[in-house]
Amino acid sequence: MRLADEKFTTAMTSKERHAYETDSPLISEDTRRHAQLLLQAEAIIFVYPTWWSGLPAQLKGWIDRVFVLGVAFRFNEKNQIRPNLNNIRHIIGVSTYGSPWRYIKLVNDNGRRTLTRALRASTGLRTRTMWHGIYALDTCTAEQREKFITNTTREIAKRLNKSKSSK
Repeated sequence: MRLADEKFTTAMTSKERHAYETDSPLISEDTRRHAQLLLQAEAIIFVYPTWWSGLPAQLKGWIDRVFVLGVAFRFNEKNQIRPNLNNIRHIIGVSTYGSPWRYIKLVNDNGRRTLTRALRASTGLRTRTMWHGIYALDTCTAEQREKFITNTTREIAKRLNKSKSSK
């Protein structure tokens, strides 16, 4: 799904904020539809530009509105949080960066950490993660960008096909 093409509303409404801490936090049709897709998916692939070391607002808003109780997590009988997206076996990220690799490492690459660590807590420990980034994008040549796209596409296809064949 492409959030921009769907014109996904990123801001949580007041009603959603009040419902967030209830047993029924999904009150809008778009979040219910996206949650259903997540609950059926085996892989999530995030493709986005990194802005100011983090996720774009639209992606962050999607996570806030869709990764809720009953979708991303549940409570067990001891009232402890447990992952609920056990169907997800792969979290894959692809991002563009305006800064060089060394600088991104220095500032911790918060978007990557959110997706490969925090969201992984909702999927369980068996979920594998993969990350592909192209750094200093504004100084890359067209040839370097094409090579990145080709290599990234090949690696993702290889990972997902390998996963299918091992079932």
